[in-house]
Amino acid sequence: MFYKKLTTYLILVSTIFIAFLFLFNNSSKAEPSSEGGLVYIIPIEDTVEQGLKAFLSRATETAEAEGAEYIIFEIDTPGGRVDAAGQIAELIQNLDTKTVAFVVNKALSAGSYIALNTDTIYMKPHATMGASGVINSDGTAANKKAQSAWLAAMKSAAESKGRDPKYAAAMANPEIDLPELGAPTGKYLTLGPKSALEVGYSSGIVEDRTELFNELGINNATIVEMQPTFSEELARFLTNPIVIPILLSIASLGLIAEVFSPGFGIPGILGLLSLVLFFYGHIIAGLAGMEAIILLILGLVLIIAEFFVPGGIVGLLGIGCVVASLFMSGQDMGHMAMSIGIAFILSIIASVILFRSIGMEKGLFRHIILKDTTSTELGYVSTVNRLELIGLEGLSLTALRPSGTARFDEERLDVVSEGRFIQKDKPLKIVRVEGSRIVVREL
Repeated sequence: MFYKKLTTYLILVSTIFIAFLFLFNNSSKAEPSSEGGLVYIIPIEDTVEQGLKAFLSRATETAEAEGAEYIIFEIDTPGGRVDAAGQIAELIQNLDTKTVAFVVNKALSAGSYIALNTDTIYMKPHATMGASGVINSDGTAANKKAQSAWLAAMKSAAESKGRDPKYAAAMANPEIDLPELGAPTGKYLTLGPKSALEVGYSSGIVEDRTELFNELGINNATIVEMQPTFSEELARFLTNPIVIPILLSIASLGLIAEVFSPGFGIPGILGLLSLVLFFYGHIIAGLAGMEAIILLILGLVLIIAEFFVPGGIVGLLGIGCVVASLFMSGQDMGHMAMSIGIAFILSIIASVILFRSIGMEKGLFRHIILKDTTSTELGYVSTVNRLELIGLEGLSLTALRPSGTARFDEERLDVVSEGRFIQKDKPLKIVRVEGSRIVVREL
């Protein structure tokens, strides 16, 4: 039964992982005509993270391969990860095709940085752009080193496209005062459509795509809208900084609960599914490579081997390999450490609760814990404590140094003195019996 359960674990992990890789990693490819030019519209929505970068890489690669005249990024994002925004900005800067940022609602924080890296910016009448301060995952301001690097990146992005860098700097630094824009002191600069147009950041205010196409002179162009595939959408969700600790916690809790439960059930399935989802999302997002997967598999094999190899070292090595594979797949070492720490603490709490309520009589533990006893009912007899011997007098048959042999009522017994040497043929008295240990004293 034990081997059957382990085999079930491995087969289930492999099946789920292969299903995600091959069934959901689909991508659509447009086949537009080339009459009147070709324009690709690519949305940048929701939080900026590594999963978004994976989608934009595929979409822009397709657009350039098809010979697009323009790539229009429709932006509506509150911002996100600085490192992901930096990679996206580098991707846009390296494009040979003309790029346009169409801010349909808001391009805040990392979204404004992405917009500044495009050739042209257009905004809807109610759109906003800016408020680009660097904030940690806990909501506090980043350290001065990170803020300085981000400020330089914002200014560099503006300068690369011929825009005045002081406004980009004011988006990232609340201490910069711009009274001509009516920006309040101590606040990150946020540009509306008119102010963005005044300072030369925006090339125009448009109501919709039709007006945008008129401004660009591409009314007769073939329009191709790129959308994320299911796998890319799933990867964006799974690599969200909030989702990662939840996945790891469910994985640890599910596997801990499965260890304490007999057979293979829902806790184990949920745990394995969460672990597979974590690595699947990070593979699609380009964060995890085959080396992380190999290390994960090696870790799981070593953990399973711990049930057959005594000592505990193999299990510790397995846990180390699994943790290392998680760090190798992470985008931020600090955030990954926090996520693993949360999962670890929850695992300890769950283990204590399950141990107290269930014990080790069920689950995998029952295969590695010795439960046989040598009870009297099974025919085993323990040492008899012969208290009736106390007080008997006899004679030493050998010298006691301090142990030896003596005779009491014609019974030969192994005895020990209270510590002193006793010669042969000396009268003795039994003063104490402690299990098989009979203590005598010379009379």
